[in-house]
Amino acid sequence: MRIKIFGSWGILLFGALLMVSISCGNTGNASTAQSAAPKPSFSAVISEQQFNAFFPLRDKFYTYKAFIKAVDDLSNIKVKVIRQDGWIYQLTRTDQSTGKSTVVRQDAEFNKPWVTQKGPGEIYTIDYSAFCREKDLATNKKELAAFFANVAHETRHGQTGKYNDGLMFLHELNTNLPYTGDNVEYPPVAGKNYYGRGPLQLSYNANYGYASDCIYGDKKVLLNNPDLLTTDPVAAFKAAIYFWMSPQDSKPAAHDVMIGKWQPNTNDKAKGRTPGFGMTINIINGALECNKGETTDGMTDRIGFYQHFLTLLGVNDANCACSCGKMAPFNQ
Repeated sequence: MRIKIFGSWGILLFGALLMVSISCGNTGNASTAQSAAPKPSFSAVISEQQFNAFFPLRDKFYTYKAFIKAVDDLSNIKVKVIRQDGWIYQLTRTDQSTGKSTVVRQDAEFNKPWVTQKGPGEIYTIDYSAFCREKDLATNKKELAAFFANVAHETRHGQTGKYNDGLMFLHELNTNLPYTGDNVEYPPVAGKNYYGRGPLQLSYNANYGYASDCIYGDKKVLLNNPDLLTTDPVAAFKAAIYFWMSPQDSKPAAHDVMIGKWQPNTNDKAKGRTPGFGMTINIINGALECNKGETTDGMTDRIGFYQHFLTLLGVNDANCACSCGKMAPFNQ
């Protein structure tokens, strides 16, 4: 089970999710800016031959063409996030191909005097065009290997140690759990289940709604149709890239970890969290795989995939800090 909760929606404690109801509203305010020149296609970063070598047993749903289109489409998108008092959000989505900026979410409490008197809050921008292209070639290859390693483990179905069986599952095996929680901004739609779908197993209605706001500029796209992530491979890859690039409350974005942008604070250091591949495991599934020693199956499988993909990309990560065996998960 993969738990990914964006915003102060709840606390995961021994498998129980407590969702916090908040009052929100979508303003829909828009402005127009000059469109930016498009980035070269991501096909210049990884070839179809390389993709096929990474995932020789993949399900036919996951195509190279869909992956490249997902990266190229998202490369036009930036999302400015303002988070006040830890749980009150404004999201401004900019489509750089048109230059149009739209406030896709603004909580009712945003900029209220009782909120602003506590300080300006946290402000950051998620630039999806930076996915595996922000730094030097070696760093970008390490990030791509890390992304695919986690994707491969989340979707594998084969023989341990072979590293040829990623991208085989479209969703998690147990689809009987609804994965829903009370949420004013992203309420579950009647009859819809929000179990893990796609390469990084997006789950829970709060996460589907937040992802949909960022990817499509409309929370209803994925809230109303979560199965889009199992019927449209481009959407599935977009959801995985979105998750990889997005900070989650106290967790950094996996992207920021792999490019060296994230550095541990005093609390992180006290809990053994260090930059490197191991932190991406902690971000994605730390509650089940981290702080449990060096032999946890899930963790060692991810590390094996990472080393395998580094080799295929012709790069090494000698000081990778690959293990999260002594890192406290973020729910501790």
